[in-house]
Amino acid sequence: MSQSLPLILEPEALVAQLEREDILLVDLSSPANYQSGHIPGAVHVPFQALMAGTPPAAGKLPTAERLTQLFRAIGLRPEQHVVALDDEGGGWAGRFLWTLEVIGHHKYSYLNGGMHAWRAAGLPLSTELPTIQPSQIELKIDTSAMIDAGEILQQLNDADFRVWDARSAQEYSGERVLAMKGGHIPGAVNCEWTLLMDPQRHLRIREDARELLAGLGIDSSQRIVTHCQSHHRSGFTWLVGRALGFNIRAYPGSWSEWGNLPDTPTEQ
Repeated sequence: MSQSLPLILEPEALVAQLEREDILLVDLSSPANYQSGHIPGAVHVPFQALMAGTPPAAGKLPTAERLTQLFRAIGLRPEQHVVALDDEGGGWAGRFLWTLEVIGHHKYSYLNGGMHAWRAAGLPLSTELPTIQPSQIELKIDTSAMIDAGEILQQLNDADFRVWDARSAQEYSGERVLAMKGGHIPGAVNCEWTLLMDPQRHLRIREDARELLAGLGIDSSQRIVTHCQSHHRSGFTWLVGRALGFNIRAYPGSWSEWGNLPDTPTEQ
């Protein structure tokens, strides 16, 4: 790459790079939003393609075969730098970038604020579908960005291990139950994903995210695991953790798995 791009990329910085052939723009907005106007050249990926979809833990990683089909279909090549965006403040885009991490593709950025910030800045939009040249990319699953229930159980009592629960306060407290069991993983810290988006700046990541999280007890001294119900909301919190330089992994089984396993401990 002639010029490397930061992990968190501002819309104005992306405009100057749109003509580069080594950039792949991936838009995870709703189909209606994508069709009504997207960044020129952006490829649409439906969020369903990122998840296994099998109950109870629908948010788990799809098979390597399914992921290979997806990334070949959008034309991903090893030398490309991927810029991901969505229309909801970073959940699906974060989940997509986490998936890139899992397949060993480490050249990527998040468009800060996604389509909200892009449209607000009055930047170019297109309704043309891009021409995609399918690739023959070979994937190798790297599990170091993820963690499973058994590994969480082993580390729950470690002083430097922290679970970041990105669900709502009602889900965390057990007031809202979306599995066999309600509540949260013992010791987990609750910081709902949307708290880290700045509504005054078109859903960009809050500039005081580090201070906000430190106040809750989440910081760079820990080994952090983040989850939600299906690793959608925690796609964004994983991304924020990465941007802050945290040692962070994601638990794709999330509460839909933990809350349905017979012997997992919970707190309310």
